[in-house]
Amino acid sequence: MPNQWEEHMQQAIELAASNPGEVPVGALILDSDSKVISTGSNQTNSDSDPTAHAEIVAIREASKKLSTWRLDNCTLVVTLEPCVMCSGAIKTARIPRVVFGAWDERVGGSGSRYDILRDSRLGPEVEVISGVLEDECSELLSEYFQNLRD
Repeated sequence: MPNQWEEHMQQAIELAASNPGEVPVGALILDSDSKVISTGSNQTNSDSDPTAHAEIVAIREASKKLSTWRLDNCTLVVTLEPCVMCSGAIKTARIPRVVFGAWDERVGGSGSRYDILRDSRLGPEVEVISGVLEDECSELLSEYFQNLRD
């Protein structure tokens, strides 16, 4: 039986896969009723913006739609563990829950290399749900980087 997050993670995977030329990461922000408020995919290359990670793009869009920077009733669903920069933005936006698929052992900021989201010195701890459709999320990234090497 699928868990409650798999349908949303599948949406994030589809979003990530539909953005050629970018590292395939997709993100959704859900309201308290689990309805999608905003989406984001990496746009660092297309926008020439090192901060245009999927999570940041989704946070910006949700903040505009809700007319507030405080996303304290929202959940972020993302295909890859948020990096240090994105983890800081998540904490700043007061997002209380993050659901992610694949771990990022290189620069992860949500439990693998660093654990910014659960560091109480940086504000309230964020609930982290990891490994949702992990194999599918990891495969998407593996294929992308393999194609770069070929």
